[in-house]
Amino acid sequence: MRGSTVSGGFAKALMDFAVSLGADRETLAARAGIAVEDLADQDSRIPMDRYKALMKAGQDLCGEPALALRFSEGTRFEELSIVGLICKAGETMGESLQQLSRYSRLVTEIDGLGVEQRFQLVRQGEELWLEDRRPDPNDFPELTEGAFSRFACEVTRSHGDVPFVTAVHLTHPRPGYSAEYDRIFKAPVAFDQPRNALRIEASWLAVKTHKPNRYVFGIFNEHAETLLKQLETSGTTRGRVETLLIPLLHTGDLAMDAVAKRLGLSRQTLYRRLKAEGASFDAVLDDLRRRMALDYLGSKKLSVNETAYLVGFSDPSAFSRAFKRWTGDSPRGRKGARATTSG
Repeated sequence: MRGSTVSGGFAKALMDFAVSLGADRETLAARAGIAVEDLADQDSRIPMDRYKALMKAGQDLCGEPALALRFSEGTRFEELSIVGLICKAGETMGESLQQLSRYSRLVTEIDGLGVEQRFQLVRQGEELWLEDRRPDPNDFPELTEGAFSRFACEVTRSHGDVPFVTAVHLTHPRPGYSAEYDRIFKAPVAFDQPRNALRIEASWLAVKTHKPNRYVFGIFNEHAETLLKQLETSGTTRGRVETLLIPLLHTGDLAMDAVAKRLGLSRQTLYRRLKAEGASFDAVLDDLRRRMALDYLGSKKLSVNETAYLVGFSDPSAFSRAFKRWTGDSPRGRKGARATTSG
């Protein structure tokens, strides 16, 4: 196993933020053992120990021990990672949380967590808690405090005074900058607790997001918007199926039964209509994934791992195998190449 890692883009964002607070970029990189040029590659993964060193160097050089809290407060998630944009595309805050759980490995990959989702909702009587389940949290408490403060700050930025966090429990000892916790969370904060968790208002899950576009990923790929509009005017069953599938690819919720229901058809009726057009549901989905993957990689704006998740693969290695089947090439070999979506 390669161990815990952080995306190069997220590490770069932390470095940029520390520089904005007065730290020297070359000194930060040297103390963290990170080559600055490595952070320019969206596909790069930075070992967690180097990300820790970067955080420590930033704290020292900026004279800001609460750097993790301030990093989340001072940056917008959607500007740091495509995961932020995916979350913004949800219909409700609850749906956005589900997508964060699905995609969070693109930002931080935690060794020892396995397939278990890092952030989980837990009900205790009348209370609802959002837990951070990562192992050994006290080894690097900044990772949890950064995540929790990003939850709180992103909600405040998007929804102002909508009730969200009502209590904060943390496993690590009280730091010298605990007043920053009070300022950011505006809720009781308890340290030396048995778990890392936010007590949240259950009503928050149903709050509507301010969705910028029903197909937000079109901002990365103009062809996707064009394709969607073409499909909306298509009279074929295949076109109608693809119209529904495009905005759902990233969710992984691609069951034939669900699509048939959205079309107002039974599964058998959908099967027969696609067969009459010389198609099958699995073939339509597979071909749509192929075309969208080629477009995403050809746009030079998305990494291979981001593309894998956006076309519905929770495992990048499974995406690589599918891409090899589609094109005879690896996705990294095709990234940035001019892609065709015909066929």
